[in-house]
Amino acid sequence: MPGFVGAVQIISIGSSGIFNVGDVFQLHPVSSSKVFSGAGSFNTGEKIAVTNHYSNTNTYDNDAMDQGIMFTL
Repeated sequence: MPGFVGAVQIISIGSSGIFNVGDVFQLHPVSSSKVFSGAGSFNTGEKIAVTNHYSNTNTYDNDAMDQGIMFTL
């Protein structure tokens, strides 16, 4: 159903976000990412003590492409 839209201010849209004004049939936001993190990286809370004397993160990726996001309709 058609409608009237007033003033719109967009501050930020993320990498997989969609902003639409008007009629639409289907929307498919798709994104992918790869995260390398070392030991104790995603800890949250108060007074966390992490001791990693000999820790390293292996970021070597010998394949040319990971699982693709093509044809995800």
